[in-house]
Amino acid sequence: MKSVKKAIIPAAGLGTRFLPATKAMPKEMLPIVDKPTIEYIVEEAIASGIEDIIIVTGKGKRAIEDHFDNNFELEDNLTSKGKFEMLEKVNQSSKVEIHYIRQKEPKGLGHAVWCARKFIGNEPFAVLLGDDIVQASNPGLKQLIEQFEDTSSSIIGVQQVPSEETHRYGIIDPSVVDGRLYQVSNFVEKPEQGTAPSNLAIMGRYILTPEIFNFLEQQEIGAGGEIQLTDAIQKLNELQKVYAYDFEGKRYDVGEKLGFVKTTIEMALRHEELHDELIEFLKDVLNKKLVKL
Repeated sequence: MKSVKKAIIPAAGLGTRFLPATKAMPKEMLPIVDKPTIEYIVEEAIASGIEDIIIVTGKGKRAIEDHFDNNFELEDNLTSKGKFEMLEKVNQSSKVEIHYIRQKEPKGLGHAVWCARKFIGNEPFAVLLGDDIVQASNPGLKQLIEQFEDTSSSIIGVQQVPSEETHRYGIIDPSVVDGRLYQVSNFVEKPEQGTAPSNLAIMGRYILTPEIFNFLEQQEIGAGGEIQLTDAIQKLNELQKVYAYDFEGKRYDVGEKLGFVKTTIEMALRHEELHDELIEFLKDVLNKKLVKL
């Protein structure tokens, strides 16, 4: 089995949860402090050894392409001013080849992955969802790649969630447990409240074998009236073993407003130049009750 060197980042969603901010700006470009959310995803892919990325975009997503393009005027300006640390940050994405394809209709995550089938070809690949940022000493995706190298099978990243939240996620039904690695009996997309087979939720990181495209090709409609990647994974699991791995690291949900705000605050606190003043501001908000409902 070939090594995992290609990744798909689906970024064609409409971002309706963040309207009106996303009316003209892709939700993937909303900044967390000083970096757009999609850049965190690309950086994780690079740190995991990915060499080629295809971003599946849609209408109104041109800003993503512009962001990862070279900006010679900006780079020259930073160089002339000796701002080499900032230049390194700007050029971080140049360490990987980034390609683009459009999902012409919003048919769901499974369809977005299927759109990239010709780019992937007949080799294993990664999928990283932009709603999930993972902070870990060993990148979350890299952990999955390491498991794939041991098993030569598809690996789905999971983490535990509270039982009352399982209806929001794809959930696995684990049959064999080996430490953090699980063999999976079934994958269930957003089970009804109280029916989930476990509290192990799929967390936006996948290593998949190319056979998944045989099932995505069928374009079957699943939960929410969309073509679901989880449904195709379930069918793949009937053909070949699919594992789940409870990866280490903190996952941030930036796909909804409260999670985005929490993530922004926590990331800001990691900035040395912001930390102290932000702490004092947060204390003032709590002590003086500056926020009134």
